[in-house]
Amino acid sequence: MQTEVYEDLESGYASGRPSLASFSNPTRVTLTDLHLKHLNEQFERFSPQEILRMSKLVFPNLYQTTAFGLTGLVMLDMLCKLHAEVPGTSPVEIIFLDTLYHFQETHRLVARVKERYPETRIHTFRPDGCRSALEFEERYGYKLWEIDGERYDYLAKVEPQQRSHNLLNVAAVFTGRRRSQGATRRNIPVLEVDHEMGVVKINPLVNWSFNQVQEYIKANGVPYNELLDRGYKSIGDWHSTQPVADEEEERAGRWKGQQKTECGIHHKKSRYAVFLRELAKRQAEEQGETERATEAADPKATIGPIANMAVDLAPRAASPKAAEEDAVALVSPSGVPKMTKSGRKIGFSLGPVTARYTCPVQ
Repeated sequence: MQTEVYEDLESGYASGRPSLASFSNPTRVTLTDLHLKHLNEQFERFSPQEILRMSKLVFPNLYQTTAFGLTGLVMLDMLCKLHAEVPGTSPVEIIFLDTLYHFQETHRLVARVKERYPETRIHTFRPDGCRSALEFEERYGYKLWEIDGERYDYLAKVEPQQRSHNLLNVAAVFTGRRRSQGATRRNIPVLEVDHEMGVVKINPLVNWSFNQVQEYIKANGVPYNELLDRGYKSIGDWHSTQPVADEEEERAGRWKGQQKTECGIHHKKSRYAVFLRELAKRQAEEQGETERATEAADPKATIGPIANMAVDLAPRAASPKAAEEDAVALVSPSGVPKMTKSGRKIGFSLGPVTARYTCPVQ
């Protein structure tokens, strides 16, 4: 896959162009329900270090995805120590989604982490085509997280994550989710299959408490975000993160006052991706209806952009199901144009206010 590198790959900061991924991706590692159940039963008895060690043996193309929260930092330290046990092996590399709205303290932490763990490579992915918050706002609008939070999550987090998985050929990822974080995380297993992203997710510290994580950080001198000393326990974007009181749940400061506990990365379905698919479906159906109406009035007539796609869509446009399948096949979840067999480009323009379906003539 060709990529456009915005910064030097050797620094670990790179962002490829959006992948032409489907809305549901086949997993690169296949686990039957029985196998998944068996692994979860075994891993429940293991320590985090044992889960990490076994996962490195079992899963290929394994990465750690983290925003450098406490759990992710504990895991990074553990992985580096395990790597030192077997000289010559490759360390687990990191995927970091830079939304462009992280605290400055978070970016300073990343610099300290790179200095402390020089052998671990960090792959940083940003929103498509954006290298700063200003560029993001010029392209998608000011305070998008307030105007359309689902769309913001998709553009800033879900799409870059999909792109990272495709570009790096990711099969499995370590995450820092724990049951003690509450909300939707109370019952997560050690292992789970994310069919939308097409990866196996591994949660090695799922049984640890916040205090256990904090004790490990202190005992092992692991660098951590200075915001933790100011009352923050879970740290994301600056516009949606607040300190929490002692009696509050760990993630209570995330999206405070909203009926929201996750950003879209760990949802079963990205609702904005579903929105894109439904919009493409509606537009395809409308075009099919227009084409049929025009043909009924004048069978020899052609209609602008639809005529340009006739070789690909006309034979199938007679049924809504066919129109839906064509719409889904031609539009990527990131809104990037795909090419039809005839070379016609199906554009999907996402402006600051609404999504717009276009069919430019080439």
